[in-house]
Amino acid sequence: MRRIKEVIVVEGRYDKNALLQVVDATVLETAGFGVFNDRQKQKLLRSLAEKRGLIVLTDPDGAGFVIRNFLRSCLDPRLVKHAYVPDIAGKERRKAHASKEGKLGVEGMRPAVLLAALERAGATFEDGEEASLPTPGMTKADLYALGLSGQPGSREKRAALIAALDLPERITADALLEVVNATMTREEFFSLCKALPRNET
Repeated sequence: MRRIKEVIVVEGRYDKNALLQVVDATVLETAGFGVFNDRQKQKLLRSLAEKRGLIVLTDPDGAGFVIRNFLRSCLDPRLVKHAYVPDIAGKERRKAHASKEGKLGVEGMRPAVLLAALERAGATFEDGEEASLPTPGMTKADLYALGLSGQPGSREKRAALIAALDLPERITADALLEVVNATMTREEFFSLCKALPRNET
């Protein structure tokens, strides 16, 4: 089991249980939307971010992104990494029905998927194996130049890129850039984009 320096922030106890079977780390729960009005927990998260850094790992559904965006607004972005699990249809074993959006949450992900998400986010592994962090470089201007934003057909091309990177469909352009800059070089990104369908203008 690999040890991670940063504190990992998840939505609930089942997410925490799933992670603790994969990594040796401190994992805190937001209690879903409970963190919105819990000033003590917000203060704790800010303190932990300063001391150890945080990794936010929420479900890939609408509620998960609301929680993630709230944490973005109250934490220093320089101290926070964002890990994303892919959109996978299904339901967790403990539940009678699938979620409203029909996607698996963090608790339903296979261990390899969780570990890959943490590695992509740039988690600091204290077992001597640190996830490599390529030098950041892609910008919103690059997305535009590649036809991934602000042009006819850019939404479809961006959706294809998101699917190719195995990321949730709701990911924002800013978050997409974070993931790209944490996981690949400019050359690798341009090569991946060349393989995407061309925009029809």
